[in-house]
Amino acid sequence: MRIAVTGSIATDHLMTFPGRFADQLVGDRLHTVSLSFLADTLNIRRGGVGANISFGMGQLGVRPILVGAAGADFEEYRAWLERHGVDTESVRISEIAHTARFVCTTDTDHNQIGTFYTGAMSEARLIELKTVADRVGGLDLVHIGADDPEAMMRHTEECRTRSIPFAADYSQQLARMEGEEIRGLTEGAAYLFTNEYEAGLVESKTGWSAQDILDRVGARVTTLGSKGVRIERAGRETLTVPCPDEEAKVDPTGVGDAFRAGFLSGLAWDLGLERAAQLGCMLATLVIETLGTQEYELKRSHFLERFTKTYGEDAAAEVRACLS
Repeated sequence: MRIAVTGSIATDHLMTFPGRFADQLVGDRLHTVSLSFLADTLNIRRGGVGANISFGMGQLGVRPILVGAAGADFEEYRAWLERHGVDTESVRISEIAHTARFVCTTDTDHNQIGTFYTGAMSEARLIELKTVADRVGGLDLVHIGADDPEAMMRHTEECRTRSIPFAADYSQQLARMEGEEIRGLTEGAAYLFTNEYEAGLVESKTGWSAQDILDRVGARVTTLGSKGVRIERAGRETLTVPCPDEEAKVDPTGVGDAFRAGFLSGLAWDLGLERAAQLGCMLATLVIETLGTQEYELKRSHFLERFTKTYGEDAAAEVRACLS
């Protein structure tokens, strides 16, 4: 199964604040916020939604096709992704802009404040999916992740026009989108990915009920943090999958991307929705235990041991056959 992953490609600058953001916020002064948080650590990491998801899929042995835009400073990043099993030949290189950058500060409660510089990402709207499909011999699924908003719309419309199944995943872009845009990105999606808060926001902004959404997508996949994930389909029983126990909680950045990487890998292996969700939860757990979105190492024996402990030997046997 050939899966293209569209989305941002970025460098992450991750800082930690040794306190609580909430303690610094004055309720009746939020309209004039002017704060500076003194961070005690800085880590510069590779990131971006599209790149993170692709990296995770590559770690599992699925060779995804990364589709996005980056700057001339992407070559070292490209080599890293290729070395970890990602097809980067469909990444557009800008002649004028740097690769996008995400600057994020996390407090002791794991709350985050972030700023995103788009840079070359704005050129993702110039990418034609047909060119990608022609190069690799066709596409079975396109995951449309957070990216340049116009690119997200263009990719979605092209998938509809060319009858390519697609997954809708607005994540960080949801806050700036209006109902009409969200409806346009959602209608006809094979999969809709959100977290629990975003799920409510989608309903509020679109004016659609939960049932309205189920009538418009193949499967609604809602991540629930430490409680796992919920998968809903019209006329079918709701499926809930728990998360493995965490060995540590280091940094939540990139956890959602890792879930999607595992889930899409399960689809690529034709393992079914439950097993795909289990793979996603297991990979997400590895990421929350690691600082950085692409710094975890997937050791097959350890991965399968923890997977078996949570989901059982029968489930692990199916995954083992694909990993080997």
